[in-house]
Amino acid sequence: MSDPEVDDRVGSETGIDPAGLADEDLLRELGSLHRTRLQTLRHGPDAALANHLRRTAELETEYLARHPGREIDPHRLTQDF
Repeated sequence: MSDPEVDDRVGSETGIDPAGLADEDLLRELGSLHRTRLQTLRHGPDAALANHLRRTAELETEYLARHPGREIDPHRLTQDF
């Protein structure tokens, strides 16, 4: 039996609205997309790649909105900003 609350948040193509995800779920979803990125890029059909790009952008935008002052590792910088 499905959960009506979850069903209301899930579109046929879009998945759960990122704003409705708990921080832990948002990070899990981002991790899953990042793990599958190369396979989707190299071997997925155009529709799968387009969906992957859209969903990644949605989730990353939500993450950045929640964490605008995220800590930047100075060792990750490639140039002085």
